[in-house]
Amino acid sequence: MPTYSPKIKDIERAWHIVDAEGLVLGRMATEVARVLRGKHKPSFTPHLDSGDHVIIVNADKVVLTGNKAAGKQVYRHSGYPGGLRQTSYGHLLKTQPAEAVRRTVKGMLPKNRLGRQMLRKLKVYAGPVHPHEAQQPQPLEIAGARPRTEDS
Repeated sequence: MPTYSPKIKDIERAWHIVDAEGLVLGRMATEVARVLRGKHKPSFTPHLDSGDHVIIVNADKVVLTGNKAAGKQVYRHSGYPGGLRQTSYGHLLKTQPAEAVRRTVKGMLPKNRLGRQMLRKLKVYAGPVHPHEAQQPQPLEIAGARPRTEDS
């Protein structure tokens, strides 16, 4: 029996929405990357982009655990000698929360043109408003992404 491989025209893409308020950044990003990649579908194929679209709202209310806000660094390089710039994740979350969430999800996708194609299906917004109501996004439940309470 030959192995089934879905054709590009057979792939159906759904739209999902994630409310990031109070969610732990890394745990949320792993689930979002899984949906963008298409691993939640039975027809997952590693060499095809079979994932769905994901909208993340309230990116400014995402939570970092431990000392990551001050200790974890974000790097970028201008391309010139000595052009390495770094900032803390806490500062990036305050100034550009959508970029911080996008970078985190990008790090969990494949590092090739397929990963860049998957990243184009991610829409991140700092506030609760987004312009994708016409696509009728379904809420995406992320089970283990809530932060721990102080007593547990």
